[in-house]
Amino acid sequence: MRAMTQLLERAFAEASKLSEREQDAVASVVLAELQSEQRWAGAFASTQDELARMAEEALRELERGETLPLAGVNGGHNFAFNI
Repeated sequence: MRAMTQLLERAFAEASKLSEREQDAVASVVLAELQSEQRWAGAFASTQDELARMAEEALRELERGETLPLAGVNGGHNFAFNI
């Protein structure tokens, strides 16, 4: 187990001064945030291979001339689409 950072120790020290009800509320928020981060990390980890495959496919299509620029779209940035 890792040691807590000084900032986290300070936050928990301040939280320990709260009433039990307020401590439970803080704990619920912290735990919910940690669980949310874990879900996002899992979701992104499981899609990285697919995103990499799609990016490679788009580059191959661009190299083969199978795309056309979309000039003036999205603030002047040029994007390509399949033809």
